[in-house]
Amino acid sequence: MNSTIQINELESMLIAIVVLFLGYFINSKVKVLRKYNIPEPIVGGLIVAVIITVLHQHGTDITFKLSLKNTLMQMFFATVGLAASFKLLAKGGSRVFLFLGVATLYIVIQNAVGVSLSTMLGLDPLLGLIVGSITLSGGHGTGAAWSQTFASDFGLQTLELSMAAATFGLIMGGIIGGPVAQRLINKFELKSEFGGGEHHHASHPDLVTYSDHEEDRITAKNTIEVLFILLVCVAGASHVKELVDSLGINWLRIPDFVYALFIGVFITNVCETTKVYKVNTETVDALGTISLSLFLAMALMSLQLWELMELALPMLVILAVQTITLAIFAYFVTFRLMGKSYDAAVISGGHCGFGMGATPTAVMNMGSLVSRNGPSPQAFMVVPIVGAFFIDIANLVVLQTYISFIQ
Repeated sequence: MNSTIQINELESMLIAIVVLFLGYFINSKVKVLRKYNIPEPIVGGLIVAVIITVLHQHGTDITFKLSLKNTLMQMFFATVGLAASFKLLAKGGSRVFLFLGVATLYIVIQNAVGVSLSTMLGLDPLLGLIVGSITLSGGHGTGAAWSQTFASDFGLQTLELSMAAATFGLIMGGIIGGPVAQRLINKFELKSEFGGGEHHHASHPDLVTYSDHEEDRITAKNTIEVLFILLVCVAGASHVKELVDSLGINWLRIPDFVYALFIGVFITNVCETTKVYKVNTETVDALGTISLSLFLAMALMSLQLWELMELALPMLVILAVQTITLAIFAYFVTFRLMGKSYDAAVISGGHCGFGMGATPTAVMNMGSLVSRNGPSPQAFMVVPIVGAFFIDIANLVVLQTYISFIQ
């Protein structure tokens, strides 16, 4: 008989912080993890997830109360919006559409790999889409949504497979992104235009680095002001989503954090244009890094790894090939098409994150890279906008096209 241990809100938050500390400690002791920029939440979170899985196998389930997880994610994306001034958007806006093209091309390849391998292994080719862009580029939410469609339209029960495949992708996306990008940086001797180190704000006060090594000079007053703005973005996002749903255009399935990002863009540019208030970028930097770190720690420590054990061997083979394919594509295609620069290398690491997992995983990869190698504000503008919004539309079009040919 299974027993369940429920961890309350406060204790769950404490465990999330312990997960981060554990990741920091292990990374400081294991050179190979530092060398390839494996993010601390991945390291600490997987250890806790393994412990919980072992307990599950012995009849004890542990559940966390993580109601703050979604709020923390929205707060982080709000900081991405607050960092996107008109000057930055004008400088790199075209690269958003270039990267969208690159990411869309990869979705086509990702589904081709899934469908062809499923057919070769004697499986329903539709299952190739589940272990293709539905769960890997789409994530858990997209996987759950499409599972309902597959059940009602094609009689395929794929929910468990979707959740397991998305979990596999989340882990592998966080593991391969750092090594792929770091190899590019080392091979081509790439450097950030802002330099390395930990003192970028002294010479570039408007720069948001998302580096946990940055020495941010913040005050209690600045922290409260920026926290207020972030919560306005989070609260506003839910109201905007309700408005969109009421207008009958919820078929876009835009997640809450995308609205938080665009509200952040609106606020920072209104302030920049009117000059009524100057958003303190160092505080935005610090709160963004904290929000992302805690969100990812919560996401990783609550993974149900035993779902992966239920994947049939053919599915594991397909997912392994998908991982290798994305690493190769990001290294040879994404990097070159995005300009063979330092920013392009960081974007390639981000592509590994959301091409196998989710946009927060992409940002986590990039955060580890910039903490070691120097800021890349262009990457932090391009990847979240494409990964959080545009790629879902492209994914929908590509999937519908594949289904029309398969059926």
